[in-house]
Amino acid sequence: MEVKVIGVLGAGSMGNGIAQVASQAGYQVVMRDIEERFVQNGLKAIEKFLSKSVEKGKMTEDQKKGVLSRIRGTTKMEDLKDVDFVIEAVFEDLELKKSVFRQLDELTRPQVILTTNTSSMSVTEIAMATKRPERVAGMHFFNPAPLMRLVEVIRGHHTNDETVQFVMEMARKMGKEPVEVKKDTPGFIVNRLMIPHFIEAIRMAEEGVASIEDIDKAVKLGLNYPMGPFELMDLTGIDIALHVTEYLYRELNKESKWSAPTLLRSMIRAGRFGRKTGAGWYKY
Repeated sequence: MEVKVIGVLGAGSMGNGIAQVASQAGYQVVMRDIEERFVQNGLKAIEKFLSKSVEKGKMTEDQKKGVLSRIRGTTKMEDLKDVDFVIEAVFEDLELKKSVFRQLDELTRPQVILTTNTSSMSVTEIAMATKRPERVAGMHFFNPAPLMRLVEVIRGHHTNDETVQFVMEMARKMGKEPVEVKKDTPGFIVNRLMIPHFIEAIRMAEEGVASIEDIDKAVKLGLNYPMGPFELMDLTGIDIALHVTEYLYRELNKESKWSAPTLLRSMIRAGRFGRKTGAGWYKY
């Protein structure tokens, strides 16, 4: 099936980033969110990112205008009726995602593949909210989507080979490097590896093993990572780290190694959410 128009559900940091990536690949994009202010914020974020690219000489002003012209923002679900491919990027709440997929299943043509950008939740359970679970897959982009090359393509229990290959090819057409997650396991590949890093780093800080700054420095210089665990949590959101940690704890037999440290919960109660400008670990 030829894809000309991609529907993106969500205009937040992941949604608008994915919309930008799809538009830069030449696709028409319908980006939908629940309120007009969210849609406009998403469009402004894209415009800001592209303007910086123009300033750095990575694209021309005409190319920037072309990318923006291919993205249409909306608050109406019915505007997704005629899209050829869907990427859902709403908040990480399983019931919300299932509700969205029920609506998409009714709205879109039966042959349209529906994908979810969930970072850790069950693709199988989301797919079962539709009448086409064989045409539902995970398509997990990483933040910021315009810069990060990886996309995890997750096979749900009912996802067929044709769907997996189609989604893998869509990721390549968007300039990404896909990897196939063959089993629908909580956290997939990256978060399954990353969250234990976060947990252990926080526990070391709690125990006074080293300062937050020195833990990050040790990871960067000793493991050659571009960012330390605390820097990464500040960038992506400390609340997101807790949310994913709690989900993995529930889904992976409540093993103690997945239990969220007290300090992590305290950061959330204190309203320290990170994301660069917020009061994160480095303002603790």
